[in-house]
Amino acid sequence: MESISGKMIKPLSVLGQSANKNVIVELKGKREYRGVLDGYDPHMNIVLKNAEEFYNGESVRKISLVIVRGDNVIYISP
Repeated sequence: MESISGKMIKPLSVLGQSANKNVIVELKGKREYRGVLDGYDPHMNIVLKNAEEFYNGESVRKISLVIVRGDNVIYISP
């Protein structure tokens, strides 16, 4: 991965910059969470607070705290 300036950007550093900001986490099975990134680990396990769960693009429910297993993550958008 390279940035516009040509320097290497590591995924965990992007997550670090996204801490306490809204992110979108798309999962396998057409599920998605949108919420505030509260924490993560090297396995890409994600903790979101004040999250909203979507399935097939439709809002399903709001959750105050959700932990997403990294194996299920397709992408994380800061």
